[in-house]
Amino acid sequence: MDYPSLYLEKVINEFAKLPGVGRKTALRYAFYLLKEEKEYAHALSSSILQLKEEIKLCKHCFSISDTEECNVCKDEKRDHSLVCVVENIREIMAIENTNQYRGIYHVLGGVISPIDGISPKDIRINELLQRIEKEDIKEIILALPTTMNGDTTCFYINKLLKDKNVQVSILARGVAIGDNIEYVDEITLGRSITNRLPFEKIYSN
Repeated sequence: MDYPSLYLEKVINEFAKLPGVGRKTALRYAFYLLKEEKEYAHALSSSILQLKEEIKLCKHCFSISDTEECNVCKDEKRDHSLVCVVENIREIMAIENTNQYRGIYHVLGGVISPIDGISPKDIRINELLQRIEKEDIKEIILALPTTMNGDTTCFYINKLLKDKNVQVSILARGVAIGDNIEYVDEITLGRSITNRLPFEKIYSN
């Protein structure tokens, strides 16, 4: 498609790089920006720059935060002996929306995937082990995707924790096989956390 302006084409090209945004949608976004006041464009660009430049990872759980310690880790009313291990930050948001969990988190930043070249060293498993050594953690809940890579990561972590004085649990299988945690409805996810089971009980065979 030929565009009447190189500036318009440039903006469309950038929008089209976003997940799920095709060129027609990108064009619609660009025209929306054109008709809005300059103040809106400045506010949008400023918020995007702040997102990239100011946001931090929590020094404890590796969730995103505006400060060195996230609100969950700072909350003294939460159970700091209970750690829910998730793949990414979006899953924390999904679990928090259930209002069923009062522990803290650990974000791995991925799951083991040999086909994609992702090994245990590429995700934050060592950091999890260090937390177990330093903190008074009694239970680890593995809330990873119910996929082959997710299960592989669960098995690997459980093996590492066998000799540790910590209970390892896994979400009850109200979460369907192949699901990412962030896409599970809140009621099902909440029940899966509340009715979690010991890892060995599920995979003893």
